[in-house]
Amino acid sequence: MHPPVPRRALGATVLSAALVLTGGCFSGSAGGAADSERLSVAMLNPPRSALNPFSDDAFKLSRLGIAETLVQLDEAGDPLPMLATEWRQTADDTWEFDIRREVTFHDGTTLDARVVADALTAATEARPKPRILDGVEWDVRAEGDDQVVITTNFTDPLTPHRLSSPQLSILSPDAYQGDGNTVDPTGHGSGPFELVTLNGSDSAALDRFEGYWNGTAAAPGIDVSFVPDGAARTAALRTGEADIVEAIPPSQAALLDEGTFREVPMPRTNTLYLNTREDGASGVFADPAMRAAVRAAVDAEPLVESVYESRADLADGLLGPALPWSDQRPERGEGPEPADPDGARITLATFTDRAELPEVAATLEQQLEAAGFEVEQEIREYAQIESDALNGEFDLFILSRATVLDSGDPVAYMVSDFSCDGGFNISGLCDTEVDDLLSAAEQEGDPDARRTATLEAERAILETDAAIPLLHERVIQGDAPGTEGALFDPRERLLVGLETHRSTD
Repeated sequence: MHPPVPRRALGATVLSAALVLTGGCFSGSAGGAADSERLSVAMLNPPRSALNPFSDDAFKLSRLGIAETLVQLDEAGDPLPMLATEWRQTADDTWEFDIRREVTFHDGTTLDARVVADALTAATEARPKPRILDGVEWDVRAEGDDQVVITTNFTDPLTPHRLSSPQLSILSPDAYQGDGNTVDPTGHGSGPFELVTLNGSDSAALDRFEGYWNGTAAAPGIDVSFVPDGAARTAALRTGEADIVEAIPPSQAALLDEGTFREVPMPRTNTLYLNTREDGASGVFADPAMRAAVRAAVDAEPLVESVYESRADLADGLLGPALPWSDQRPERGEGPEPADPDGARITLATFTDRAELPEVAATLEQQLEAAGFEVEQEIREYAQIESDALNGEFDLFILSRATVLDSGDPVAYMVSDFSCDGGFNISGLCDTEVDDLLSAAEQEGDPDARRTATLEAERAILETDAAIPLLHERVIQGDAPGTEGALFDPRERLLVGLETHRSTD
């Protein structure tokens, strides 16, 4: 059972916001406060689904302080109360959550158990489902006004962790429209900032929500513009146009003054996915020996030293130094002998939103062609390439992938990316041993045993050569002089807290 957390202690960890350059200038104030008091934040990716929480846009709802979940995670990845104050497992397949009272949504609706049950049910019925629910079936019901009961289709000790995913944010009933796949967070969140305006993929404006249940934010509002170009984001920090800048490219960090950015290993791995489908793309990598030929050809060390300017860590597995226990991984089998590529024609794809990835693709193309492949590159913005990658249109795909983003636990990521029924299975891998090991890891409740099971599943995945981890990225966040109280979250869920503000001294 988990007691409620103190009012200000919780609020200091749940706010977030962002502003990004558009056409060389920042969005204007949407509220009545002076522009000089509002926060401007430069963010990496524009919204892809109009901030629908069932998509990856959910993490912008979290970082912008618009919407909240039942559970949040502490720095170690353990669950803490948010919109739920306590929870308990009453049977192998049943969990009860007590819902926080006196929470008001931005549209004036009051939070209760029915609102929560309906929101979570909408998530389970969405198509596609939020990836945090890959392989999971939930029955969600309200018990009175204050309690929600979740019944799972298997013994799932990760249930509270899953409820921390921003993809399971709780919005007011009016947010859910039409067939349930359309969700509009504008004016329907419960967080400290209300989304007032979303201007497509260009900008957004947020105002402080004076009725926030956990206190009052120091900043009167946030102006957001979305700029994929890393040099533009960095320039905004150097010129003082942005107070907070996320995802500073490693190549740009050297241009910044000391003390204006922070860097730390993050649970994000740059991985080369190989399409194992017989009917996918060229079908070349349905052959394990051809996948082994790619593994033998790829050398990630030049990527770390040159492309990332040594601001990354060479990968030995899917999980990296942000998870200290990952270095306890078991020894990996040697796998099949590499085949002779013999001029096999393959397509290598990635996206432009992360500035380093096209450079990674260029280096890998050289390495693969030196090994005997003929390589054609396909590079687009992520929003225009994701569906083709998931549909198996490419032989190889380079992805910068967060490994604990959804639940704070890497098992959900592995199930999503590498199980037969995974919703983000770019490689199309379907392997009985992998599925069995992932299932065992999912059901393990003891933390140490779960980590051991997770590393066994990682070993089995790597032995298929369906994914070749290249490097582990570091998060580099810029804070302009005079910006105080900005949050620094390697899991990329939080950015602006209740105390974050622009100093007037």
